[in-house]
Amino acid sequence: MEKQTLFKLKTVGILLPALAAIFVTLFIFSNNNERQDDELNMPRDYVYGTAVAANGMELHYLRTRPSNVALESIHNNVTAAPYYGINGGFFYQDALLSIAVVNDLSVNEAESQYGTGETNAKYARGTLVWDGNLDRLSVQVVSRASELSVTDRTRFWAQGGISMSLDRNDHWLEQAAFENAPLPDDYCLRSAAVYDLDGSLYLIVSTTKGSLASFREAILEQIGDGKLINGIFLDGDGSSQLRSREAKLIGDGRPVVQMLRLLK
Repeated sequence: MEKQTLFKLKTVGILLPALAAIFVTLFIFSNNNERQDDELNMPRDYVYGTAVAANGMELHYLRTRPSNVALESIHNNVTAAPYYGINGGFFYQDALLSIAVVNDLSVNEAESQYGTGETNAKYARGTLVWDGNLDRLSVQVVSRASELSVTDRTRFWAQGGISMSLDRNDHWLEQAAFENAPLPDDYCLRSAAVYDLDGSLYLIVSTTKGSLASFREAILEQIGDGKLINGIFLDGDGSSQLRSREAKLIGDGRPVVQMLRLLK
């Protein structure tokens, strides 16, 4: 009798770890399948690309139409958000310091008007504006969303940043200084949104650290086949983040308040 009991205990002792291992394997397999299913359902109306400029700056970009972009408050790392796209404008804690509006509505919820995305805090700064009625992009230097010029205030979005002045090569650095561009000479990860003559929008993140000037130089050299019109610098350093089917760039892992997301 004692031998039978001992045999049963040993059998249970062998089976339980084996069953636990099978359960863990099935759980991981199920989670991986769910992640893969999530990826299958994510946007596809974009082109992903990479390029390395002569100055060594490595760029990753998503090219799409501006009508396929929206602004979203996420309070998370872009790679952990349920969207494809890149990081947006400047922020402090949970407050947005850059304009981020869609159809005249600020994208960030806040206890007061400060930090909602209605203003470029402290400075008039370059703001990328899509006028949906005209399907046209422009960069406007404003302090508040109410100052933006669009033909239909129920069909537009606006993302604040720093003017790149791609149409004013002789004065871009002066304009960036006027807008108080953060850390222009520091070696940081960088991000930007630029557009070309055909109206395509490029959402760009670097995986190489560099100055504002070296990042701009790399974009002019490698993006848009010489047809770029204008654009803005977005938040940089550890906030430079991208998520797509092809790449997930986490920056330094920090959460950001807001992103530019792909819709389809």
